[in-house]
This record gives sequence, C-alpha cells and structure tokens, in this order.
Amino acid sequence: MSATSHQQHRRRRTYALIATAAGLATVGALAAALPATASAGESTGKGGHGHHHSRYQDVQLLSFNDLHGNLEPPAGSSGRVTELQADGTTKTIDAGGVEYLATHLRQAREGEKYSITAAGGDMVGASPLISGLFHDEPTIEALNKLDLDVTSVGNHEFDEGAKELARLQKGGCHPKAGCYTDKKFEGADFPYLAANVLDEKTGKPVLKPYWVWKKRDVKVGFIGVTLEDTPGVVSAEGVKGLKFKDEVETINKYAKVLQRQGVKSIVALIHEGGAPASASYNYDCDAPGAGDGISGPIVDIAKNITPQVDALVTGHTHAAYACSIDDPSGKPRMVTSAASFGRLYTDTTLTYDRYTGDIARTAVKSANRVVTRDVPKAPDMTRLISKWNTLAAPIGNRAIGYISADIPSAGTESPLGDLIADAQLAYGKELDPEADLALMNPGGIRAPLTFAAKGAEGDGVVTYAEGFTVQPFSNTVNLQDLTGAQLIQVLKEQVSGTNAASPKVLQISSGLTYTLDLTKSGADRVVTDSIKLNGEAINPTATYRVATNNFLAGGGDGFPTLGQGTNDLVGTDDLTVLEKYLTANSSATNPIAPPAANRITVVQ
Repeated sequence: MSATSHQQHRRRRTYALIATAAGLATVGALAAALPATASAGESTGKGGHGHHHSRYQDVQLLSFNDLHGNLEPPAGSSGRVTELQADGTTKTIDAGGVEYLATHLRQAREGEKYSITAAGGDMVGASPLISGLFHDEPTIEALNKLDLDVTSVGNHEFDEGAKELARLQKGGCHPKAGCYTDKKFEGADFPYLAANVLDEKTGKPVLKPYWVWKKRDVKVGFIGVTLEDTPGVVSAEGVKGLKFKDEVETINKYAKVLQRQGVKSIVALIHEGGAPASASYNYDCDAPGAGDGISGPIVDIAKNITPQVDALVTGHTHAAYACSIDDPSGKPRMVTSAASFGRLYTDTTLTYDRYTGDIARTAVKSANRVVTRDVPKAPDMTRLISKWNTLAAPIGNRAIGYISADIPSAGTESPLGDLIADAQLAYGKELDPEADLALMNPGGIRAPLTFAAKGAEGDGVVTYAEGFTVQPFSNTVNLQDLTGAQLIQVLKEQVSGTNAASPKVLQISSGLTYTLDLTKSGADRVVTDSIKLNGEAINPTATYRVATNNFLAGGGDGFPTLGQGTNDLVGTDDLTVLEKYLTANSSATNPIAPPAANRITVVQ
C-alpha cells in the first residue's frame, strides 16, 4: 500500500498524473516536483566542512508476490503474460521460473547503490511438487539466493499453521518428515512480517510487524499484513489459535510507531489486491484518472491508509497493476502488484528526501517488468532446482494418467474443474454408493494439465508431479448430507454474501446443471428453477449426499451452508482421488479427453 510525506514539505509540490500504456505510472515528473532550490543531482554542502551529498536519493524497490513455490517455469497459461501493444492488440509472452527471475533481478540491481527487494506474501503454499513435497524448504532457499530483503505473510503461509511458518522463518528440520538432506535447513534470512496476525492468547503478532531497511543515512520502513479474511480462505487447522486484524487499522497503527522512531519513509506490504479492467500486465489503470481502471478490496484499503505510508506493494489476486490511488488526503499514491508465479517483478523508484527523511511522493514511478526466458539462466538456481528435482524424481516422474489434449483450468466452468469434480464423485460413490454429486472450489485448482511433455515422460502423460501441481493442498475428500434447500443455498452463496462482489463459481460433477444469469444481481444470478440433478429438479426436502474437500466441508471460501452438513464421512486426500480416477479412466492408447465444460449455462 502506499503513502505520503510531511504535509509541510508537500504543500510546495504540485501533483500531476502521468501514465503510459507501457505500464509506467508516474505521479508527477521529478524535475517539476523538486523545489527550485535543489535538483535530483545537486550536491548540497553541510556546515562548511566539505561534506557533499545530494538532497534527493533514488531508492530502487524491486517487488513481486504470490510466487507459490514456482521454482520451475509454470506450465500452460500459468507461465504466460499478456502484453498490450501500441495498436490495441495483445500478445502473450512466456514468463517465469526462478532461474530467469534471479537473472532479471540481478540485472535490474546493476549500478543501483540503494536497492531493496520486497515481496507481498504467498511465497510458499499451493506449490508444485519440487517445493511442496519438501514443505517449501526449496523455495525459502531460492528466496535467500534471490536476496529477498523482506516479505509480508500471505494466507498460504498459514496452510500448515503458525508453527510451520515459524520453522520456515527460523530453520530446523520438519517435525514429522525430518531433514531432507545432510544439511540442516537454515530458514529464511529475510524477515516475514505479520503485523495483523496475533496470537489469541498473548494478543501479540506471531512474527515481526515491521522492519526498517537502512543504508548510510537513508531509512525505509516496511509494514507487512495479510488479508483480514485469511481464516475464510485457509483450513481451520492452519489458523488455529490466531486472530487476524483489520489491514488498515494495523498499518496506520504501525506507521505511527515508525514515525515515532524517526522513520518517515514507509512502504506497506499487503497480501490483498484488486482487479484491473484488463488482464494485460502493462494496462494503464490510471486512464482516464487515478485508479479508474482498478476495482476490488485494495481500492478501499488504499483510500483509508494513512498518508504517512508512501507506497503499497500488494498481492493475493494474482493480477498485474501499477496504479495510483488517492490517499485520505486526496494525493495520489502508488499501488502495485506483479501478477503471480514469478512471471513479473515490479520496478519502483522511491525518491528519498534527506532534508525531511521522507519520500518525495510526486516523484514515485513504477512499472511491471516481464520475467522473460530469453536471458541466461542463473547457474546457482539451476543447481538448486537440479538438487531438489533429483530428490523428488522417484515420486514425481511416475505416470498417473493420459490426456488427449490440454485440459484448461481457466474460466467460469473449466474442463479441469469438471474432471476433478467427476473424480471426487466417483470416489464418493466408492465410499458410499448413495453419493449424488461433487462440488470443487476453483481456488483449489492451481494449474492446468498440459498435453506437451514437461520432461522425458512423453506427450499426453500426466505425472504425479503434474497432478501435485494441480492439487497441492492434501485436502481430504469428504461426504456429507445436505437437504435440497441447503444445496440450492450453497449454489446461491457462489454469488452472494462474501462472494457477491467477486463470485466463486464451484466446479460441478456430471449430472448437475443450472443457469448462471449474470444480468441479474446477488443470489438471483443462480436461477433456482434451473437447478437439476440428472434432469430432475432439486427437491428442497430431499437429502443429497455431497462430496467436497474438507476445506469446503468446513464452510471455507464463503460457503457457510456447506459447514452445516451432517453424517460426515472423511476420505483420502484429493490428489490420490484424482490419481485413482485418471488411472481408471485413461491409458496410453485411450487417453481421457477434456470435458466439454457445459454443465453451467452462463447468461451475460
């Protein structure tokens, strides 16, 4: 999130907004912004003792977010970004992979004496096999090599609970899996910040709330928070004993703390984000005015964070933007996000005023850069990936199924969503022949299945590693009873309650059909009379046996009615369920085809 400087100093400044389609957002121009008595490169004498240095010092802030343990280049659309061209057309660029991210960051730092690298959370969690199999120790090692200075926590940092997060910070072998190599895991050599995550018993943050970067006489403070609704998107076990506080109140509180310590330049790292009007990473979200092209939770948050904060690095929505959103005093402030999976990084220039100790906010400029794969790979990252792949290979390279084409995971209803729901229904019927249907949350599907071979396995082969990348959470597949009325309510909760503004459309098993009318509002967008199972209308008083993962069964993702099911039966983990289904329904000579994704009729 972002912020400001001393009002006295700021009254002398004029605020203009400049943005280009290349994704460069500049709040004013530096030459115009600086007082006539000093320019950016001017040396000013102090006390006649011959000490000279510039009043203004550019500080480079490199940032990224939502890496999710993607050490290798992500597959399919997860490994591409869309770029807006000058003529209005778009093109896609292959992007991501820490071998390339390391090279890009190192090149960007060349010649920059004042450079900070920060992240906006979800560095780990929902990770591919190379990292997830080892409880994300490989990703922490990679981030250490990337010279990450600081990160906020995200919701996925709590997937395995606060104790495991503390281990990632401090080091030590995993309590159950033990040590994976002959070297002890050292932990992160950068601080994780969790200002709004409190221990329920002590009322104190579980990790550091803030951190100050210092070089010579330049000081920049960082406050890190995750979204207040983390308990709504993480399993109950992961957030046990924790309390998540309001993002704005927390940042404003610690901004005062930093100010009292003499730290006037402040950046907020917040794991919550927005939705730009375009998916292109270089879309101008400040056209026609500041922040006009972005919506979502981050907008209200940015408008309410104290002007003492000078910039906001955000995340969570996996979107790309570099926008200026007005702070409470009406002054533009930079808000950025670098998509996800290491496909982009944000390059921000913070101009530090040595007279005030604050950032000259009119001079802040920011742009997202693509982590292209046309640069040399960083050899140290290649070695790291090779080491962990060698350990993972016996498990990861095993074939678990065969597909005839790409099975995408994108869209309101995706072919892969249908396949996973079908797999969970098939397993549900193994547990109980009376199982009727399955529901799958879209956020639990982390990647598509791609036809092209990733390694030496051959085209169309689905390996265990690829399945793990799709479903990395180790959720169990459970059965529960819901009445027809409750089932209808669950489907309406996709577009109402906490999901009203940003619908979460569940992926559904074969036989369940309904119409989603997006011309309507609220719960009415799910057309009640259209909901049918095997061609028959849902009977509100009948009982239906429903398969879901344990996260949904606990009411997660804004589906409280799923938490009211009865007659629960807990099954095996969801990846095993997917593997069983692929093994039973595909072979090298008879691969499975992508489902048609025609169960939900969408009216727009």
